[in-house]
Amino acid sequence: MKRTSLPFKLTVSLLTALAALLLSACGERPATADDGVIQARLASEEIEGDFMTVWGERFAEHMREATEGQIDITVYPFGTLGSTRDINELAQLGVVEFVFSDYAWISSFVPEAQVLALHYVWPPENTAEILEWVVNNGEFMPELEEAFRRRNLFPLAVMYEGWQWITSKKPAATLEDLQGLKTRLMGSQMLVENYRRYGISPTPMSYGEVYSSLQTGVIDAQVNPLFANYSMKFYEVTDHFTQMWAEPFLGIPSVNLEFYESLSEERQQAMKDFFRNNIIEAAEWIDARNAADREKIEAERPGITWTEWTEEQIEIARGQVEPVRTDVYPNLAGEHAVRLLDLLLRDIENAKAALETAGSE
Repeated sequence: MKRTSLPFKLTVSLLTALAALLLSACGERPATADDGVIQARLASEEIEGDFMTVWGERFAEHMREATEGQIDITVYPFGTLGSTRDINELAQLGVVEFVFSDYAWISSFVPEAQVLALHYVWPPENTAEILEWVVNNGEFMPELEEAFRRRNLFPLAVMYEGWQWITSKKPAATLEDLQGLKTRLMGSQMLVENYRRYGISPTPMSYGEVYSSLQTGVIDAQVNPLFANYSMKFYEVTDHFTQMWAEPFLGIPSVNLEFYESLSEERQQAMKDFFRNNIIEAAEWIDARNAADREKIEAERPGITWTEWTEEQIEIARGQVEPVRTDVYPNLAGEHAVRLLDLLLRDIENAKAALETAGSE
């Protein structure tokens, strides 16, 4: 049976009413209990056992320890509090205190986050180490924080979850293969513009609709990190995996700004420290998970083909998508778009240099 998603755009009043019903069904608790314990909620974009939910649970445990039990966070996996778009809006409104979402869906609320959806910005080598340097040492992250603040959110970090794969029913080994390929993407206009330049026919849709849409032929392909392909069983209804090395999948754990600013600086720092100090460890966790899931997919579907694009193919694709960066992105991502991209590109180069220097010592 095809899973139906909630309406794409809900009014604030309707969404708030829906959220109240959802939270009541899950066992709603007051924001602050009689003993002074703050009861908070974290809505995850992913199902139980996947990256965002696992690291959300670890974050909850960290905050219980750091505050001696005074902040108690309950994690809600994908589907329990609405669609992916819904949970970001719930966090913006303060109906839930935290959301762990990705760079694409959050960009509906923070347009500047679309800088993270641009293709061929991040190098495929040492991606997590470079990201860790950018988040903790660069000029980009403070600017991103300000963009989130303007939308009543605060980004605690940016986390690496592996690289995006195209999984398709038809071969997608070359640019020629991509022409007209009906491909599900996340809900980001930037991603739509990126993939359109390769000749793909982009089809944004809810995460929960992807399997049935592949099964019934509504779409030919979809884009997701490897672990999601296993946990959501997309490999059962696709035959080809293609790695373009175009975009890493990046998660952004965020907190409602009003809730965040109601806390002491010590507690705010504890929140940021958990994610920003664990970017590398979390990357190692997901790399191991992705490798294990690939082995399971290969064992269950030995006929699936795996293709990684060559440098020559990547250079051609990079050239095709360059106009998105120069002509489309500034109009989609707001008045601070160009500055954000300049800072990010400079930070990435500085991170490469820092890692190279550290490696030679």
